[in-house]
Parts: sequence; C-alpha cells; structure tokens
Amino acid sequence: MTMMMSRTQSVIELDSRHVAHNYSPLPVVAASAEGVWITDVEGRRYLDCLAAYSAVNFGHRNPEVTAAAHAQLDAVTLVSRAFHSDRLAPFCAALADLCGKDMVLPMNSGAEAVESGIKVARKWGTDVKGVTDSNIVVAQNNFHGRTTTIISFSDDATARRGFGPYTPGFRSVPFGDADALARAIDENTVAVLIEPIQGEAGIIVPPDEYLPRVRDLCTDRNVLMIADEIQSGLARTGRTFACDHWGVVPDIYLLGKALGGGVMPLSAVVADRDILGVLHPGEHGSTFGGNPLAAAIGTTVVSMLARGEFQRRSTELGEHLHRRLRDLIGQGVLAVRGRGLWAGVDIDPVHGTGKEVSLRLAERGVLVKDTHGSTLRFAPPLVITADEIDWAVDRFVEVLRS
Repeated sequence: MTMMMSRTQSVIELDSRHVAHNYSPLPVVAASAEGVWITDVEGRRYLDCLAAYSAVNFGHRNPEVTAAAHAQLDAVTLVSRAFHSDRLAPFCAALADLCGKDMVLPMNSGAEAVESGIKVARKWGTDVKGVTDSNIVVAQNNFHGRTTTIISFSDDATARRGFGPYTPGFRSVPFGDADALARAIDENTVAVLIEPIQGEAGIIVPPDEYLPRVRDLCTDRNVLMIADEIQSGLARTGRTFACDHWGVVPDIYLLGKALGGGVMPLSAVVADRDILGVLHPGEHGSTFGGNPLAAAIGTTVVSMLARGEFQRRSTELGEHLHRRLRDLIGQGVLAVRGRGLWAGVDIDPVHGTGKEVSLRLAERGVLVKDTHGSTLRFAPPLVITADEIDWAVDRFVEVLRS
C-alpha cells in the first residue's frame, strides 16, 4: 500500500520537477510568517535565524512596512521611470540623507546595485579621472552576486565554473591586507570594491586598521571606495552601516536586501553628485527600479532606521548572542565571528558538515544556513528577543551534544 505524501513532501516534489535547481533548500515549506517565526504547511513553527540573508531585518510582515505597502497598493505601483512619481524623490532624499550623500540610483536586486556601482565607477574613471582602460580592485573570497560580471572576479568555483568567458578589468587581493591592496592599485584603477565584513565567506571581520587604510589609500590615489553594504548594512551589525564601526565613509554605498523591508526587491547606489552625476539619460536604467511601491516601502524603512532603535537592538542583543555562542567554543564550536546580530560559527567537523548541522537544527525548529562547508550563519530578524536567542542557542547545544 502506497503511503500518502505529506503536504511538505508534495510541495518539495513539485518544486523538484518545475523549479530550476539553482538552490539546495532545507526541507521546510513556509506557509506564513510573523516577526521571527515561520510556520510551515504542516503547522510547525520555526525560529528564523537567517532573515532571508538580512532582507528581513525588521521581521516578517513588519506592521509599519506592510501598512506602507497596503496603502501604496491602493494608489499606484508602477509607472516606470518614463514618468515621475510622488514616491521616488522623497525616498531618494531620505536615503541620501541617511547616508550623508547627495544622490541615489534606485535599482531592484543587490546584484543590480553592484553592477550599477561598477558601471558608475567606470564612467567616473572615463569622464573624471581620464582612464581609458580601467581596473577595479576587489577582495578574495568576496560575494557580490552571481551575474556574469560579478562571477568573473569571484573565487567561488561553484558560481564561476562553466559560465565563461569572463569579464576582464578586476584585480583580486586578500581581504584584510591593506599592503596588498596598495600594491594592486595603479594609475588605471578607478575603484576598490569590498564588503566591510564579508558575509558569504563566513562573517569575516577585518583587522581594525584595515578599512581606515583602505579609505586613506583611495583618497590618496584618487580611487573610489565602494562599500557593498547589501548584507552588512541597515542595522544588521549594530550600526546603520558596518563601515561605521571604523568611522569610515566610502565614496559609494551599495544597498539592498533590508532596504525593501522584506516585502519588495529594492536596492540602491548612493553617492555624491560628482560621482552619480556622470550618468546621463539612456546610459543606465531599469523598468522597475525606483517604482512607487518599492519607494514607499523604502521611505518607511529609512524612517525606521533614522530612529536608531534597530541599531540599538542589534548591538545589545548581538552581545547576548555572541556571548552565548562563544561559550560553546571547545564544545563543538571552533570559532565565532561577527558584529551585532550577525555571527559566523565554525563547527568542529566531527559533528558533521554545516549543512548536516543546519538540517538537525531545522528538525528542532531553528532555521540557519551553512556556508563554506563547516560554517553556520546566525542572522535573525532584529526584532528577536533575548529569550528567543536563548531558545535557539539551547537547540544548537542539543544538536552538538546529540
């Protein structure tokens, strides 16, 4: 007698047949979510410690964000940039003010923001610096997306292999090594593109002197410093931007993920007029970039960040999370890294791979994601409580002891 498939099994089977296999998701089928909790199609609840790679910083279905979305849905959602909308300029003005910059180039996904930042840097190099054969310096083990240009300077063999030919014009140096960066910059270098804290690499925090030296090098050599804050920014690390931990202000911020409040894809390139002003009509564009619905949500997100409460929560609760995780070093955990509510945890391989541990955590109601084989990332929504952190870490302890 054939056993009846569960709803979870049925959805996963349908997914396997019709959804391209570019992800290897945990066997959890979300049906609803609120705050830090996800409920699956069977009614089981999970504490979300991934937050959609920081896209859900403010919690699932945050009331302020969803109210803004509902209101805008009843007005206008898309007109393209062929017309003005009453939502775009207020969003760009608010975001520029939050960043301390002049102008915003709105896009959709994080990868689009990176691609746009690269284009802006190259155009600035041509128009302002007078470079005709430009190069951009990047960091090893970076993650900026998976478009053709971006994978051309990626070390990730899985993302890169089989997708050539690759885009030239990039030089890769070790992350955290300012001397290597200095040697890589030449007269044709137009930008340095880095994550202030590397996310997909395992939440790698650089030495304290690194980012200030990068800033000084870029200033001295007339090179743009581009900070990819798509994962690290918007309160995730306890500051509005991760660069703030070191008192560094880049020439260009690349933002995304949490900017859309976990509701809409929304990203942005933010810089001063002497940089973003190099773009002219027809040189870059996006049908959905800066659409009224996304702009209304983005304006709400910026106003929430301006209050500072999420930065404070991330700082205070992040200290609690890191203290609990560091207590496990020597008990199945080899190392803990990160800032704020963002932690990379290296697992002793005797306990299994990161994927195996994340599967066992999911069975106990905690959702995390592995990276680089034996590292887990803990990045819960910033609305999590200390009690919920304790509950999640206690489940982690159970997995390590099982």
